[in-house]
Amino acid sequence: MTRAIRFHETGGPDVLQYENINVGEPGRGEVRVNVEAIGLNRAEAMFRSGTYLEDPDLPAGIGYEGAGVVDAVGEDVKGVSPGDAISVIPAFSMNDYSFYAEQTIVPAYAITPRPRGLDAIQASAVWMAYLTAYGALIEIGQLQKNDSIIITAASSSVGLAAIQIANSVGAVSIAATRTSAKAEDLKQAGAAHVVATEEQDIASEVMRITNNSGAQLVFDPVGGPMVNTLAEAMAPGGTLFIYGALAPEATPFPLMTALGKGLSLRGYTLFEVLGDEARFANGKHFVTRGLESGNFKPIIARTFDFDAIVEAHRYMESNQQFGKIVVTVGN
Repeated sequence: MTRAIRFHETGGPDVLQYENINVGEPGRGEVRVNVEAIGLNRAEAMFRSGTYLEDPDLPAGIGYEGAGVVDAVGEDVKGVSPGDAISVIPAFSMNDYSFYAEQTIVPAYAITPRPRGLDAIQASAVWMAYLTAYGALIEIGQLQKNDSIIITAASSSVGLAAIQIANSVGAVSIAATRTSAKAEDLKQAGAAHVVATEEQDIASEVMRITNNSGAQLVFDPVGGPMVNTLAEAMAPGGTLFIYGALAPEATPFPLMTALGKGLSLRGYTLFEVLGDEARFANGKHFVTRGLESGNFKPIIARTFDFDAIVEAHRYMESNQQFGKIVVTVGN
C-alpha cells in the first residue's frame, strides 16, 4: 500500500485528500516509480476545480509531472531498468495516470532519463515549462535571432523557461508582469526588458523597445481583454499564442488590429508537441541539451512536503510564486 492524493468532488484545494491505495504491478508499456518530487502545474488546479480541458472521472487521481526512481517495468518496456533516475513528462491524461503519490505507475513513453547535473527537485520542474515554451517559440513560432517576443505571466515557470529559450536563440525577451514588484527578479532571470502592465502601457513600451517595429511573437497564458493591447504591440505578420485561460473575462478577437497587421492568433497547448512524435523527440533533445549545457536553469519558487499538498495548491493559486512549486516526497 502507498499513499496517494485523490479528490471525490471538484472544488478548491481542500478537496484534495490522502488515501492508501494498492499500486499493483506495471502493465504492458508501463513503469512503476518511487516518487521523489512532484512539480505543480496550473493544469492540475484546473483539473481539480473542474475547469480543465477534460473533466475528472471522480474519484480522481491528480498530477502530471515529477521525478523519481524506477521501481519496476512492465512488458515491452525497453531501455529502462529498476534503479534508473527519471523525470516524468506530462504526456498523459490524469484520468488514466496520476503522479501525486509516494509510488505510482506511469506510461513508459512519458519518462525520460534525468538530465545530468539535476537533482530530483530540479528534475521535477523542467518538462511542462520548457516543452510548452519550446513548442510555441521554436517548433511553431520559428523564433529567430533579433526577433522580439512578449512573454506574459513571465514569473511563472513556463514564462521563465520562455525567457531562457528566447535568449538561447538570440531573440529579445520582453517580460510582462502585473506590477514592478518582480521586475528586478525577472531581469536577473535573463529578461532583456520588463514591462509592468498595471503601471505602464505595454503597447507603447514595446514599440519604444522595438523602435516601432513591434513584437514578432506573443506567448500568453492569460487571455482576456489584454489580448487587444497585446495585438497593438505586435509586428505585422506576428503570431499571438494563447496557451491558457487565466483571465476570468472572455477573450476577444482584436479584429481590426489583426486585419491591419495580418496577425495570427492561435490556441496552443503542450499536447501539440506531445502528440507529434518528431516534435516530441526534438523537444526532449533541445531541452536536455540546454539543461546539461547550463543554458537552461529551472527556478524553484518554493518546496513543500508531501503532507502539505493543500497548502501547496493554495500557494500556487495565490500568484506569489516566482518559478516552479515543488512537493518533495519521502520514501
